[in-house]
Amino acid sequence: MKTVILEVRSPEESMANFVQSWKAGKPERVARIAFATPELLWQVLTTKRWELLKVLCGAGPISIREAARRAGRDVKAVHSDITALLNAGILDRTESGAIIFPFEAVKVEFLLEAA
Repeated sequence: MKTVILEVRSPEESMANFVQSWKAGKPERVARIAFATPELLWQVLTTKRWELLKVLCGAGPISIREAARRAGRDVKAVHSDITALLNAGILDRTESGAIIFPFEAVKVEFLLEAA
C-alpha cells in the first residue's frame, strides 16, 4: 500500500533530511509532505478537504466534476478545495488535466509538546 505521511516539520528539518538522503544516495521509503506548523496543516486540511482526500484515496485520475459527484458537493466549492490541495502539493494534475491523489493511505504525524 502506497502511503503518504503529512507531518509538521520545520523547513530546516526538512532540508536536513533531504540533504541526508541526497548524500546517502537513497530516497526515503515513504512519501512525506511537511507543514511548518500544526496551524498551517489544519488550515490546508479543512474538514471538507479531508473528506475529498478520502474520496480521492486510491481512486486514480478523475475529473473535478467526478470528485464533486463522489463527495456529494458543489463543483465550484470542490474546485476551490482542489486548487488549495494542488497548491499545497497534496494533489497532482495529470497531463490530461485530471486530478490524482497517488496514494492509498494517509498518515498524519505531529507532536504536541508542553510550552
